[in-house]
Amino acid sequence: MQKTILITGSTDGIGLETAKMLTSMGHHVLLHGRNQKKLEQLQKTLLELKGGGRIEIYMADLSLMDNVEALAKAVAEKHSKLDVLINNAGVYNAPAPVTQEGLDIRFAVNTIAPYLLTQRLLSLLGTSGRVINLSSAAQSTVQAEALAGRVKLSDGAAYAQSKLALTMWSRSLAVSLEDRGPMIVAINPGSMLGSKMVKQAFGVAGGDIRIGAEILTRAALTDEFKTASGKYFDNDLGQFVSPHHDALDTQKCQDIVRVIETVLA
Repeated sequence: MQKTILITGSTDGIGLETAKMLTSMGHHVLLHGRNQKKLEQLQKTLLELKGGGRIEIYMADLSLMDNVEALAKAVAEKHSKLDVLINNAGVYNAPAPVTQEGLDIRFAVNTIAPYLLTQRLLSLLGTSGRVINLSSAAQSTVQAEALAGRVKLSDGAAYAQSKLALTMWSRSLAVSLEDRGPMIVAINPGSMLGSKMVKQAFGVAGGDIRIGAEILTRAALTDEFKTASGKYFDNDLGQFVSPHHDALDTQKCQDIVRVIETVLA
């Protein structure tokens, strides 16, 4: 059965590899990126794939929340149903680490944008949809002040905290929606895979990015993930595991959601 799948940050790295995989399986893929020209080129490339599904392109800068709102609106205008949302877009370092809205770009793109996009697309995802959030093995206790843009952090600290904050809201939202919403799972796709981000951040070639794309494809399509809502999958270990202890603390998770909601308000 053909699924309609939105992948953020799908113009390179794991996102692009996942888009290729899903398109060649005949699924209808919604590509997202920040560069229109790049998106148009990729649309052409992907449409040439054997057995390929349909491709749509969406441009948005996820560091800006009005762009996130516009992206959700554009998707909702064309689709009454979305089967899968893969929140893949991520930032480790950037020339300008503070966004126009005064947020740390890691928290804006890695934590807050996917939260907002998921909230806006909940009605399209319904109870049969799936939300797959790209977490990381790098996770550290979140400083609420940093999430709100009031404290500056180093690249590594901001990244690790943004990924734990994402894992925490994934669990919190899954628990609060129960069976009234989509399956929501956080996944570490694999450490040090050869994405552009890993090359820029650590100056290494990294591992085969197909490892990451394969787990995202599995999470999008297989029964193995049907009841994974609120769980955390670590692809370094190849199984569901306990996340960082903060993500198991209901109160702490709710506090993180509150900070995100306050930022968005």
